[in-house]
Amino acid sequence: MPRMLTYYIGATVDGFIAGPGGEIDFFPATQDVLDFIVDEYPETLPGHVRADLGIDPPNARFDAVIMGRATYTPALDAGITSPYAHLRQWVVTRSITESPDPAVTLVSADPVATVRELKLQDGAGIYLAGGGVLAGQLLDEIDELVVKVYPVVAGAGTPMFSTSLRPTNLTLVQSRRLASGTVIQSYVRP
Repeated sequence: MPRMLTYYIGATVDGFIAGPGGEIDFFPATQDVLDFIVDEYPETLPGHVRADLGIDPPNARFDAVIMGRATYTPALDAGITSPYAHLRQWVVTRSITESPDPAVTLVSADPVATVRELKLQDGAGIYLAGGGVLAGQLLDEIDELVVKVYPVVAGAGTPMFSTSLRPTNLTLVQSRRLASGTVIQSYVRP
């Protein structure tokens, strides 16, 4: 089976993945959501979160992660240079010119070419961790979209996809409502 790029993201009901200043503290941190993540998508938990929870589950779906600079920056600001040490890591950036960690590969050119190259390699899936600008650039390469839709309206912020108008049809393959009201929606390309 060929490798797939999965955009796995948390979003508000109105489609924002962060507030205007990058805020994410308004997303409810409920036990049922954490249990879902640990059971279904454990590799999406950064290493420091795994350590705080005292868990080290095996990777279930992914062996690589690609993220934008804005997604990587909070880890750097906290002194964490390799946030997903349990995965191979790529950061798409033009502003960081030298990798702060040998485990992190910087991508300053076309991220589409990088993803296409990764898809040709042997391995498990590729986790697109964000953000919206990178997801917009990679829209045509995304094979699966998994959205944790939190029961919150932000009103403004970073959209799930920052791109020009590009209607893209998807097929809903699973929808699961958690006790807290968060809904997990999984889509694939038809």
